[in-house]
Amino acid sequence: MGAVAPSSSSVAPLFLVDGFNVLWRGHFGFPAPIFSRDKQRNLTGLFAFFALLRVTLRDDLDTAPAEICVVLDGEHGSVERKDTDADYKANRESTPAALEPLQFLTPMKEALDAYGIAWVEIDDAEADDVVGTLVHRYTDRTIRIMSADQDYYQLLAGEQVRIINRSRKASKRIITDAEVHERYGVTPDQWPDYRALTGDKSDNLPGVKGIGAKTAADLLAGGLTLDRLRASGRLTGTKGAAIEAAWTDVLRWRDLSRMRRDVPVAWQATGQASPALPKPADVIEKLGLW
Repeated sequence: MGAVAPSSSSVAPLFLVDGFNVLWRGHFGFPAPIFSRDKQRNLTGLFAFFALLRVTLRDDLDTAPAEICVVLDGEHGSVERKDTDADYKANRESTPAALEPLQFLTPMKEALDAYGIAWVEIDDAEADDVVGTLVHRYTDRTIRIMSADQDYYQLLAGEQVRIINRSRKASKRIITDAEVHERYGVTPDQWPDYRALTGDKSDNLPGVKGIGAKTAADLLAGGLTLDRLRASGRLTGTKGAAIEAAWTDVLRWRDLSRMRRDVPVAWQATGQASPALPKPADVIEKLGLW
């Protein structure tokens, strides 16, 4: 769905971009590699980031032209969670090939600055915690989050907060809380509880052995949370025993999955729509990288 023109008195919706998620998916998933004219530099990640952001704003945003903020993971953003659980994200590749997109961070920031697009990077905070904080701060704003990370499902809230995932086909790119409830049987508030039981491969959280999606949804039916699960009488049989045996781990996994809402983010939204994004080729040209 295309963008809707705002009235002159309206406050622009807030469009929060999970920068690393878009950059990585662009670099490794773009239809064709993009090289400098001398063929010596692979520019795919940088080109793809701005191409994906531009086409999303043009084709997928279901609100008025938005105020954009690109949110990046801090270098030490996951340290606190890793101190709690050494296995947290331990499955993510750290080979030179896997980390190739990092080379585009500096020019990406330079380009965002050059075109008047806000970005936030806090050294000791993960991007999703920053996004969670901004969603909590701007409860009076329509918010769209661009990411393929399901952790953001816990932030969904009616028409106010929705997610745009360009990894899905065009008619399914906007994700709502109603869809999550229909598909998984849980509400956004229950998402960390659900993930604690079922596991989350992307963050290397194993979940409880033998507890699948349907069982977890049944256990949490009616809006039940882990805080009330043990007293509910639902932990019966071998599956109930498995959850009881792993209870300390389950609570830790739940806490690892929960987004923070209290990160000290200095950036303040203006309420004004961001400038129009240029063509990605023009970004590369402006940076003198062709």
